[in-house]
Amino acid sequence: MIEAVMFWNEPNNKSHWDFQLDPDWQIFSAMTIAAADAVAAVNPQLLRVLGGISPIDAAFVRRMEKSGVLERMNVVALHGFPLDWNHWPIDEWPERLREIQAVTDLPIWISEVGVSSFGAEEVQEFGLRRTAELLSGRVPRIHWYSLYDLPRAWPATTRHREAEGSSYFRHFHMGLLREDGTPKRALELFAQCTPAMGICQWFHFEDHRLDDAVEWLRRLGVKYLRTGLSWADSFRPDAEAWFDRQMDALADFDVTVTYCFTPEHLGVAPHYTSPPRALDDFAGFCARMTSRYAPPRVVQELCSLSP
Repeated sequence: MIEAVMFWNEPNNKSHWDFQLDPDWQIFSAMTIAAADAVAAVNPQLLRVLGGISPIDAAFVRRMEKSGVLERMNVVALHGFPLDWNHWPIDEWPERLREIQAVTDLPIWISEVGVSSFGAEEVQEFGLRRTAELLSGRVPRIHWYSLYDLPRAWPATTRHREAEGSSYFRHFHMGLLREDGTPKRALELFAQCTPAMGICQWFHFEDHRLDDAVEWLRRLGVKYLRTGLSWADSFRPDAEAWFDRQMDALADFDVTVTYCFTPEHLGVAPHYTSPPRALDDFAGFCARMTSRYAPPRVVQELCSLSP
């Protein structure tokens, strides 16, 4: 069941939104307002989430409030990776939450938090334990990133690649499972954190890991899952069939589905981080996906009662 839709992923991070083309996030704000209104028109019961921000930045949240984005949202989501990429220690998680709580009354979700095993699996195990201690009971949703390591043959979603040094390669070691599906040390500990803690797992187009991932999620007792439906992927051949398969496989979980990534031919620039040329294009994609995978529950119930 889809419980929420999230608009974009890390919109205040230049690896996910080109703010050289949109320096004041005016296009992003207008795009998100149009998309949120389109989703609400399809299913007003569905929770609407401002795309998980990274870095955690109160000024960006205030900007979203001033632009009218927050009045369309039910939740503000945050991402944090203090042991890998952020410039603050893990023990400051409560302080980071208070920074955002000071500028919005909306509920706060942690839609990505994780620790790389790049240096040592013991570091990931410690990070998971300390994250659970610091965040459990403070926020209604925590999505651990991620279930699987990113396959080394795939690129990480960043525009910096090897120029980042070890920061780039940490992307490939965030999973509780290695690329070959074997468990890491932290997996057993994670099973003790469910169902309070969920998982964020992105699935690539026609991802070969989907069925095994679902089996692992059930085995681990996961209830909450965050994933994505890519606007860019929607133009691939047989995209609808893949989206159907993915969402059907995940139907037993409470899913937050993220809508993001600009098709090259619809962007101001030919890149997935680009603002779209037409705001209605993204809004239309969000409305179509919501209508297909998260129609109003009342409609679903009436259909189930039909002879």
